[in-house]
Amino acid sequence: MTQATLTPKATATRQHILETGHALVLQKGFSGLGLQEILKNSGVPKGSFYHYFASKEAFGTALLQHYVENYAERLSQLLAAPATGHDRLMRYFRAWLHDPVDVSRPGWAEDCLVVKLSAEVADLSEDMRLVLQGGVGRLIDRTAALIIEGRGDRSLPDGADPARLAQVIYQMWLGAALLAKLTRSPAPMQAALSATETLLACPGQP
Repeated sequence: MTQATLTPKATATRQHILETGHALVLQKGFSGLGLQEILKNSGVPKGSFYHYFASKEAFGTALLQHYVENYAERLSQLLAAPATGHDRLMRYFRAWLHDPVDVSRPGWAEDCLVVKLSAEVADLSEDMRLVLQGGVGRLIDRTAALIIEGRGDRSLPDGADPARLAQVIYQMWLGAALLAKLTRSPAPMQAALSATETLLACPGQP
């Protein structure tokens, strides 16, 4: 059954399963999470789960699709306030470090399923891999558009190809987020923030 054919009540139940699963996947990864644990924590019987998802892999694919769509919406809201291209771009990367509204709370990297699952699902599920790949690709494209915007309003200098620069910066942040988890320290992402400013100001190739 597709999401479009669900009743409002069924849509809410499906959403609840996905949100519960998100929290559990952040704790245990996808492979380490059993179906029974999803059922127990979401409070739905096994039959109801299969009413919404044909398999655990289908659940994982839906979970990642929901995540990338929600992430794109959050990003749109974050970038909505008028500012220069540079300031809007750095507003986004600072959100990796801490919550944009309450800086005392963890940033977006803390619950990022790309950070958590990329290496795991790449070899586990082609459908899940493609969802993450598509989400990352759109995010890199959006970063490149902000670089172009910043160069257009002169808040950023001309420099390297925007698409290539956006990819390099994203790769750096993804690695920094992984190191931050490994070291249990924000230092890698703080270094990435500083390096991002340097790369954006550099007229040469990254």
